[in-house]
This record gives sequence, structure tokens and C-alpha cells, in this order.
Amino acid sequence: MEKKKLTNGKITKRLIMYEWIGFGVIILLIWASEVFDIPHMVGGQATPINWLEASIDSSFVLALGSFVIFESRQCLKRIKHLEGFLRVCTFCKRIRVGNEWIPIEQYIQAHSETEFSHGLCSQCMEEHYGMAAVD
Repeated sequence: MEKKKLTNGKITKRLIMYEWIGFGVIILLIWASEVFDIPHMVGGQATPINWLEASIDSSFVLALGSFVIFESRQCLKRIKHLEGFLRVCTFCKRIRVGNEWIPIEQYIQAHSETEFSHGLCSQCMEEHYGMAAVD
């Protein structure tokens, strides 16, 4: 059986759809609680339907949902940007940005919250310094 490969666009659409469904379920529960008086069903005091309260609660959930989904899209765009095609120099490993070649560390730090620390791998330590690396 062949597995389907999910592209970034499909992942984004699926995630946004799940978020909308989740917030929709919350709004549905608000209205179900108001119409069917669920607290009364589980031993609470009976209350009349309060359409205004349910509308206000739903509006807050909808506003929060819109904000969350907007922020999710922004984060996913940023991830997509970072996963995009980069032209890297074969020798010095600089990255081409427009007409300029910049160090890979500079590019990644400018586009993420990554911090760099340098060291020497055992192969380079042996090749350039004739010493075995001590881990």
C-alpha cells in the first residue's frame, strides 16, 4: 500500500480545517448548553435560555478562533519559507540572497531564532591539525 505524501499546502489546509472544526465544536457546545440546559441535566439549577449570553460567548470564541487561525497561517508561511529552495555555494557554503552571497549562519539567524556555535568535527581535526578529536 502506497502512502500519500502531504505537501506543505495540504498540511496547511488540513491544520486550518481542524482548527475551524475545533472552534466550531466549542461554539456548538455553547449553544447546546444554552438550548438544552446541560448544567440542569447534571444536577445544576434550571435556567432559561439566554440568547444574548450565548451570542456574546460565541462571538468571543469566533474572535479567538480567527486570531489563532491567522497566527497559525503566519507561522506556517514562515516554516514554508524556511523549507524553500536555497542556492548554496559548493565551496564556502554561503547562501545566495538576491544578488548577494551571505554566510549560512547569517541567513538562518535572520530567518529563525537559531543560535550558532562552532566547533571542529573529528575528521576536520585530523585533516587540518593532525590530531584526533577528544569528545
